[in-house]
Amino acid sequence: MLALLCAFDTSVQAASNPALISTEAAQVQQSAEQFLATLRQQHGTIILPAGIATIKLNDEFYYLDPKDTERLLADGWGNPPSHKTLGMIVPKAVNPLTANGWGVIVTYKDDGHISDEDAAKIDYTDLLKQMQDADEEDNKVREKQGYAGLHLQGWAEQPHYDESTHKMYWARELKADDAENNTLNYSIRVLERKGVLELNAVAAMTDLPLIKQELPKVIAFTNFTGGNLYTDYSPGTDKLSSYGLAALVGGGLAAKVGLFAKIGVFLLAAKKFLVIGLLAFAGFIRRLFRRKST
Repeated sequence: MLALLCAFDTSVQAASNPALISTEAAQVQQSAEQFLATLRQQHGTIILPAGIATIKLNDEFYYLDPKDTERLLADGWGNPPSHKTLGMIVPKAVNPLTANGWGVIVTYKDDGHISDEDAAKIDYTDLLKQMQDADEEDNKVREKQGYAGLHLQGWAEQPHYDESTHKMYWARELKADDAENNTLNYSIRVLERKGVLELNAVAAMTDLPLIKQELPKVIAFTNFTGGNLYTDYSPGTDKLSSYGLAALVGGGLAAKVGLFAKIGVFLLAAKKFLVIGLLAFAGFIRRLFRRKST
C-alpha cells in the first residue's frame, strides 16, 4: 500500500480524536496528490503495446501505460495486484482517487478469432445465474488474499451485440462486503481478427448515466491497426477461438464444454478511495487496526 497510510501507532487515537482525524485526513489528501503526480499522463495518439491498436485521444482524456495502470488499480483503488493490461484511459475532468473518479482499463486476449454465430441464441438470464453461482469460488480466493468478498448483483445493462461493428456491450453491478456503495463494471468487447480488445470502465454504480454518455467517445478514438479488423479474418490460416460470445460475457463460461473456467479477471474489486471524508476515515482507521492486529 502507499506510504499515505497513517502510522499504525496513532490509529486508535485517530479513531476517537476529531482533531487528529482532521490532521490525518489532510495528510492523506497531500499524499494522494503526490501519488497522482507520479503517474505519467500521456496525450495525443497512443500506439498500444504489441501494436494491436491505436488510441487517438482528444483533449478530454489521458492515457496511463501498463505500469502506471497497475499502480492506480492496486495502490490507488485497493485491488489485488498483477493486472496485465495495455493501459488505462482516464478522463481529465475528475480525480481518479475521488468518489466520482473512473477510468477505462484496456486489455487484449489473443485466444483466436471469436465467432459471433451464437449472438442471437444466448440466454442472458441463465448466464447471469451461472456467473453468480461462481461467486463463491471466486470469493474464497479473494479472502485468502485478504480482500473482501465481491458479489454480482445483476446486469446494470443487459448484454447486447452490435453485428455491424462487431462489438459486445454489457454492464454489471457488483457489491463488495466491505463497501457501502455498489461498483459498476461497464464492459465493451471489440472483436478483432485474432482476438478481442477489452474495454472495462470501472466506476461507482451511480455513475452509470455518465459512463454511457462518455464511453462512445472512447470507442470512437480506439482503432485497430491495418490488417487486424474482424473482417480480415482468414479461415484456414488464422486460429479460431474455442469459445463464443457467451463465454466472452460470462468471463469464463466455456460454451462448447459446459465448464466455468477463468478467462481473464473478474473485474474489479469495489474501488477504495484514498481521498475520503472524515467519518469514513475514522472507520478506515478502525479496520486498519483490526487487520494489523490479525
